[in-house]
Amino acid sequence: QVQLVESGGGLVQPGGSLRLSCAASGNIFRINAMGWYRQAPGKQRELVATITSGGTTNYADSVKGRFTISRDAAKNTVYLQMNSLKSEDTAVYYCNARGRLNISPLEYWGRGTQVTVSS
Repeated sequence: QVQLVESGGGLVQPGGSLRLSCAASGNIFRINAMGWYRQAPGKQRELVATITSGGTTNYADSVKGRFTISRDAAKNTVYLQMNSLKSEDTAVYYCNARGRLNISPLEYWGRGTQVTVSS
């Protein structure tokens, strides 16, 4: 059992920055990768960025060069630094964690945090 709690969302003007945090608790030894997804009104949830336990990162093309995902293993926390924000970045951002229980894959989700980019 893993619990994910997001924080850091809010209202920001275009061109501004926000940093999202996701703190993991529970059986975190099961986690081998974490990431951020987002869902805008009327659209499907999409991948934003992921990071593995080894530090390998992956980004959606729409956020490359603007967003940075990072981790703090000591705090069991993953971050998403969002710079040069655009109105199209407006969405609910969800923290995701993937792992395994023996041979069975596991996936966990946070409840989401709202990011609104507007002037």
